Amino acid sequence: MEPSNNGAKTTPESTPQRPVRPHPDSLLKPKHQWIPRSWPFWRNLILYFCLFSWVGHWMEIGYCTIMDSLFHIVDPNSGVWQSPLFPFPVYGCAVVVIALVMEPFRGHLIHRWAIRGKSKAVACWDFYWASVLLSMCMELAQGFIQNQPDENGVYPLWDNSQLPGNILGQAWIVNDLLLGALVSLMTWVVYPLCERTLGKVPDKVLNAALPVVLILFVACLVLFQ
Repeated sequence: MEPSNNGAKTTPESTPQRPVRPHPDSLLKPKHQWIPRSWPFWRNLILYFCLFSWVGHWMEIGYCTIMDSLFHIVDPNSGVWQSPLFPFPVYGCAVVVIALVMEPFRGHLIHRWAIRGKSKAVACWDFYWASVLLSMCMELAQGFIQNQPDENGVYPLWDNSQLPGNILGQAWIVNDLLLGALVSLMTWVVYPLCERTLGKVPDKVLNAALPVVLILFVACLVLFQ
C-alpha cells in the first residue's frame, strides 16, 4: 500500500502559486512624468527658449502672410515684418510652458484614460481642446493688455473685431483652433523628439553651445529690434 498523505505538511514547493497581478496603477502610469530635473533639463530648456523664439517668428511670418492675403487683417507696420533674425520671446515662453505644464498634463491624461481602458487617442483629443481653451485665454489676455484700440478705434497690433467668430473683439476662434493643434503637435511630437535628440549629444558640447546661443539671442534682440 502506498503511504497516505493525510496529515502530511504541505511545503511551499508543493503548493501551486497563483501569479500576483500588480495593481493597475503601477502598470498604467505614463512613462513621461514631470520630475524636477538637474542642470541638463534646465540647460535644454534655455536652449529651446532661444531657438524657438526664432522659429516662432518665422512661423508667424508665414501665417500672417497667408491670413493677410485672405482677410487683410495684418497691419503693414506690425512687428511681425521685422527682420527674421529678430526673436519673438513669446514663442520661447510657450515652449517653456509646454515643458513645465503641458507635458505633465499630457501624462496625467494618458494615465487617467488608460485606467479606464481608453487609448491615447482619447487623451490626445482632450488635450487638444484644453490647448484650444488655453490659447483663447492667452490671446484674450494679451489683447486686453497690449492691443486696446485708440480713440479712433484703431487696434495697434491686430484687428479681429470684424471677423466672424471673434471673441470679445480680441481673440479669433480660427487662431485658437490652429494654436491648439500647434500646442498639441509640440507637446506630443516635437518636444519629446527634441529631448531624445539632445539626449544623444554630449553634455560638454551642449554646455559649450549654451553661452554662444545666449550671446546670439541677446545680440539679435538689440540689433534687429
